[in-house]
Amino acid sequence: MKINVLITGAHGQLGRSLQKMKPPHWAVTALGSKQLDITDAQAVQEQVRALRPALIINAAAYNAVDRAEQERERAFAVNAQGPLNLARAANEAGARLVHVSSDYVFDGHSRQPYDEQAKPNPLNAYGESKLQGEKWLLREQPHAWVLRTAWVFSAEGQNFVAAMLKAAQQGRPLRVVDDQTGAPTFAGDLAQAIIALAGLAMAEPRSRAAAGGPAADGSRREGGLGPQRVPHPAGGVYHYSGSTALTRYEFARAIFQAANVVAADPAGTARAAGAVDPTGTAWAAGAVDPAGTGELQAAQPSTSSGDHPSGGHPGGESAARTQQRDYLDMLSPIPSSDYPSATVRPKYSVLSCSKMAALGIPPKPLAESLPGVVRALMASR
Repeated sequence: MKINVLITGAHGQLGRSLQKMKPPHWAVTALGSKQLDITDAQAVQEQVRALRPALIINAAAYNAVDRAEQERERAFAVNAQGPLNLARAANEAGARLVHVSSDYVFDGHSRQPYDEQAKPNPLNAYGESKLQGEKWLLREQPHAWVLRTAWVFSAEGQNFVAAMLKAAQQGRPLRVVDDQTGAPTFAGDLAQAIIALAGLAMAEPRSRAAAGGPAADGSRREGGLGPQRVPHPAGGVYHYSGSTALTRYEFARAIFQAANVVAADPAGTARAAGAVDPTGTAWAAGAVDPAGTGELQAAQPSTSSGDHPSGGHPGGESAARTQQRDYLDMLSPIPSSDYPSATVRPKYSVLSCSKMAALGIPPKPLAESLPGVVRALMASR
């Protein structure tokens, strides 16, 4: 039986991924901001009344972090009033609501991953607007799910990976901040997590295996250890991001290392595992350097006037070695204090995803998704 699902923010990274990965039993209506302005309470109410969705996923957001300092009213309208409008309309329609929030609700003073019980303390207008949206939404619909995530990237839209590759292909040396740490999240993984969470919560017990993996009795069997009860996901706040915590500079290095593999093997005939360590073991040990943010403000062009080599190097070096030198030598780390920005960002915003993992929805390492995203972006340029 089909269930009606409304997705807002249809043209963003997450909105696109949700549409691509929708389960066969979802009848999806995906609307962009021009089709549905979530800040317009009447428009939201009329749309929800017409569609009668069982589930609403709010992937719409104002995410221009720097600009939010000058456009506070607009940021709060989209990130706070918008979710409230959706919650009120969802209540009237009897729909459940998933709302996507941000790691920027935290101040970054911790050095341990933030769990859902950690006290928010946003440092900037963007973070304040996202936190206000959480509060208003859960006040209106306590059984809604607020899913905080971080540093989203994909092969579509504006994100840190795309920005780094574009700069590198233009031959622009880059200085990237190396004292802001987070966990990059592939939009496809985030979409899968949302689908699994909604499926677990909305499915009948006998069908929960299809929704998120548990057996018909609501348990999960792993490694012959017998059934393990998977709790029904109550409403409230959840965290989901990638499992690889890195600085932005490290993320840039990981992107360029993946780009080296693509440049050396454009057809993709060699095993992608070869140079990017898809198990994530080297990255976790600090040997490969990945890390990321969706924030385009994370890097700036270097003022270096030196020409960047583009031809072959003497000594019979392989094309892969030459390309590696070209890409990685563009990067240099800087502290946040050297980057001109009117916006204060958290120095550490890694999220603990143990609550989602307990539902059978664990975070995934960066190495599983980054090579494919880099290959797709390079092929499109």
